[in-house]
Order: sequence, then structure tokens, then C-alpha cells
Amino acid sequence: MPKLIRNGAIVDDQWVLVRDTVEQAELLASATNNLIVPLSYWLEHRESLRQRSGKTGVWLESNEVPAALGDDWRALDLIALNFPVFSDGRAYSSARELRLNLGYKGELRAIGDVLRDQLFYMSRCGFDAFSMRADQNLEIALGAFKDFTDGYQASVDKPVPLFRRRS
Repeated sequence: MPKLIRNGAIVDDQWVLVRDTVEQAELLASATNNLIVPLSYWLEHRESLRQRSGKTGVWLESNEVPAALGDDWRALDLIALNFPVFSDGRAYSSARELRLNLGYKGELRAIGDVLRDQLFYMSRCGFDAFSMRADQNLEIALGAFKDFTDGYQASVDKPVPLFRRRS
């Protein structure tokens, strides 16, 4: 079973990321898997996905915004945001949007080109689960959460900036 980092610990991944249409047809036949489907597939098949006994999450590409989910985000146990390449940071904004503006409380997972160097900053934006790139060592990656003792700016994890906390 694949592993990931969730809430600062290495755990078994209980979800299957569905990337292509062949996979979609095969996996949807198995009603008990917890599936993460692309936004386009969710929008087209949400009613049948809601009938499954397994849980369903949605993943957004970096060019897709949380508003595309409408009010569906409220019923999702998991939303995954894709980082297609290390240098594409649009999902950071989507994470903040989901946590701060929408109040999303479910699992917010980073997928794609996720590297150790990003974890501290991703967690500050609201991510709580990280599906690391295949060449990343999860044990070593855990150290990223201790790279900095504090952040200066306001963030999802600490809404009051450091200068206000000091007074």
C-alpha cells in the first residue's frame, strides 16, 4: 500500500488517485474504494459517485479554482490540489481559498511534483496531507516541518503575524 504524510506522520494511503478514463471505469466498478477523481469527472458524474459506498474526493489541477466545485466542497472528505511542476505555485492560493475563505475542514492533500522543500510552506497554507513525488524519502521529508521554528507572516496555521504575537 502506498504511503503519504498526513498530519506530520507517515501513514498508509487509503485513497486511490484516478488519473485516466480507463482507470475511472475500472475503479468505479468497485464501489468500496475511496477514490480521488478529477474535477471534470466529478462534475459530470457526481450523482452516481455519491451513490457509492466508498468515499469520493476531488482533485483540482493548478488552473482550476475551488469555486468550480460550487457548494460541493462541503460534502467532500478530501480535496487534492495538483502541483504539475515544482515551480507552479497556484495550488498554494487554492489551499488558502479553501481553508480561509470557504472554511473547508476536510483533508487537503498536495499531489504531483511535491518535494520536501515545499512541505513547511504547504502546511502554512492549509495542506495537511502530502503525496510525495516517487523519488522523495518520506522519513527525510518529515524533517521539513521543523526547518523553521516560526513564520513571520499570517497564515492558515497561525492567523496572527509574529509581530502581533510578540506584543
